[in-house]
This record gives sequence, C-alpha cells and structure tokens, in this order.
Amino acid sequence: MKIQIIGQAEDDLVDGYNFYDAQAPGLGTYFLNCIYSDIESLALYAGIHRVVHKNYRRMLSERFPFAIYS
Repeated sequence: MKIQIIGQAEDDLVDGYNFYDAQAPGLGTYFLNCIYSDIESLALYAGIHRVVHKNYRRMLSERFPFAIYS
C-alpha cells in the first residue's frame, strides 16, 4: 500500500510538532517519530481499521491524541 500525506495533514504535523516541542525540548521530534511509525504500520495492517466515513478508515495513534485516516 502506498501512503501519501496530503498538504492539510502536513500542516497538522507541523502544528503538532510545534505544540509538543514547546512543551518540552525534543518532544516534537518524538511526536513526529511516533506518528510516522503509526503511518508506516498502515502498510502492514491495511484494511483492518474501522470505516468511519464512506471509504475512509481511521487509525488512532498509539501515543498521541491524533487520528490517521486512510
């Protein structure tokens, strides 16, 4: 499965990075690493997540309050 991050999602990642890095130095980087790891797991577990709207599936991030849609 090929995964593409759209522009709005990239903006959300930047906002998340800035928010968490302001909380503690390095936390923004940890946030991005966790989210990218969650995104990469979509390739392994494609199709098992719940359909929440039309054909969109939602995966909840393991460590942060973010949802990833595919």
